[in-house]
Amino acid sequence: MGEPTTGKYDFDADARMAQAVENGPRYAPLRLDEVTPEGQEQVDAIRTAFNIPDDRPFPEVSLITLRHPGMFRAQMVLGIELAAKGTIPARERELAILRLALLARAPFEWCEHVDIGKAFGITPEEIERVIEGSSAPGWTEHEAALLRAVEELIADHCMSDATWDTLAQTYDEKQMLEMPMLVGSYLMTALQQNTLKIQPKAGFDYR
Repeated sequence: MGEPTTGKYDFDADARMAQAVENGPRYAPLRLDEVTPEGQEQVDAIRTAFNIPDDRPFPEVSLITLRHPGMFRAQMVLGIELAAKGTIPARERELAILRLALLARAPFEWCEHVDIGKAFGITPEEIERVIEGSSAPGWTEHEAALLRAVEELIADHCMSDATWDTLAQTYDEKQMLEMPMLVGSYLMTALQQNTLKIQPKAGFDYR
């Protein structure tokens, strides 16, 4: 069994940036007029699911992965189910994703979800507390268990009975079924984005 990292995760951030960001991305994003008809269906579905106006630029990371439209479609079906239709509250979902992105040392995913998390009510103080992990003082019992679940799933690919029992006091059956899938889905995305060297926004300081 791997021991979960429940406190601050120390790693060489500069080395990770060099590995997972520098000289990237490995593929250029497509122009929208280069997207295949199959890919355009996914562009339209994402704009609808997340209320993205037609005049807003489509994310470059999506325009890179649309080079493989069939894979992109499958990835987005799960993503839409977990994010746009998911039963885990958005703020809690983002807390979990932030802890995952940190443990995966995923610069782009962390950067994106700091902004998304703030939009769903996560405060700068809570972001700092995510960095300190589930054992940091200030979390509710439920929030600590939420982060601990992420830490356990990353370390041991399984959630402990104690963490399960705590989450199950407040989460229903659908939410409990979603939780490991949420972590797995965003870990998969982190692996993809790190490998493709997707660029965080300008001025991003990854910790």
